Amino acid sequence: MPRRFPTMCLYALTFAGFAALAVRLDAAAATFTVADADLPTPLVFVAYGDMRFTDPAETEATSPAARQALVAKIAAERPAAVFVNGDVPYHGIASDYAVYREETARWREDGLRIYPALGNHEFAACLQAVCLERWWTAYPELRDRRWYSVALGSRVLAVALDSTASLLPGSEQQAWLEREIAALDVRVRVVLIVIHHPPLADVQTVKLVDHNPRPNERALAAYLEGLAAHSAARFVVSAGHVHNYERLQHAGVTYLVSGGGGAHPYEIDRTTEDSYRGTDFPNYHYVRFELSAGKLAGEMIRLGDSSGARPHQWDIRDRFEVSLPP
Repeated sequence: MPRRFPTMCLYALTFAGFAALAVRLDAAAATFTVADADLPTPLVFVAYGDMRFTDPAETEATSPAARQALVAKIAAERPAAVFVNGDVPYHGIASDYAVYREETARWREDGLRIYPALGNHEFAACLQAVCLERWWTAYPELRDRRWYSVALGSRVLAVALDSTASLLPGSEQQAWLEREIAALDVRVRVVLIVIHHPPLADVQTVKLVDHNPRPNERALAAYLEGLAAHSAARFVVSAGHVHNYERLQHAGVTYLVSGGGGAHPYEIDRTTEDSYRGTDFPNYHYVRFELSAGKLAGEMIRLGDSSGARPHQWDIRDRFEVSLPP
C-alpha cells in the first residue's frame, strides 16, 4: 500500500495537495503522484520563479507589489500545480519564509499544490544545514530530499532538481535522474524539468556574464539531448536565475527562463536562438501550460503595469506549442 504523509507542521498547508499524494515505494515510481481522477480537464499547471519573498520594505532586491500580484493572479488560475524554479526567499532566513507564508496564504486556502526547486538564494545568509532545515520546515513533505519527482496524472512527470548540487555524470543526483527516466511510464507525454540555474539561455557577453549557463547545467542539457532523440515524451525545462523571460529550442527540448516572479529585473541581450523577441521590460510573469490531446500549449502571462502600488494589468506576451505523439 502507498504511504501518505501527515500534515502536522507549521508550514504544512503550504503543500496542501501533498496530503492527497501517495508516495510510491517501488523503484519505478515517482516520489509523489496525483491520480488522473484528481486532476481537472483540461490539465492546467503553472511554472515560474525568482520571487525573493522578504520584508515588503525591501523594494530594491524585489518588488513586493509585483510578487504579490503574481501570487494572486496564479491563485485565480486555479492550476492543478504550481512549479517554482527556485529563489523563493531573498535569503534562507526564518523571517523571509514567514513573509512567504503570509503572502501566499491564499494558495493554502485554495489548496494549490506547490512544488518548489532549490535555488541559490535558499542558501544565502545561513550555513547549508541550517538553510536546508528551514527549507524542509517550509516544505515538510520534502524532508531529506533535495530533488524529487511528481507524476501529475499519467501524462506528465515533473522533476524538480537542485542546481546547487552536482548534475555532472556520475553524481548522486544525475544517477537518481537516470533511474527516474529509465522507469518512465509509457503513458507519459511531457517531462517537465524544474531547475534554478538554466541549462540553456541567451549567452551574455557584456552584462550578467556570471549568469550564463554553467558546466553543471550544460551537462544536464547534453543528457536531455540524448534522451529527446529516442523518447516518446517531450522534454520542457523551466529554469530561472535570470530575472527575465526567454524561450529557446535545442535538439527537441524546449528551454524556458522564467525568472520574473518579483526579484529585481535583469535587462538582457537576446540572441538569435531566442524565440521570444519581445522588447518589454521588466518582464514580471509566469508561464501557464495547458495539456490537451496532441499538444502542450504554453503562454507567458506578463504583468503589464508594475509601477503602481496595486498592479493588475495582464497580457499574454508569448505563445508556443509542443506537439505530442499519440
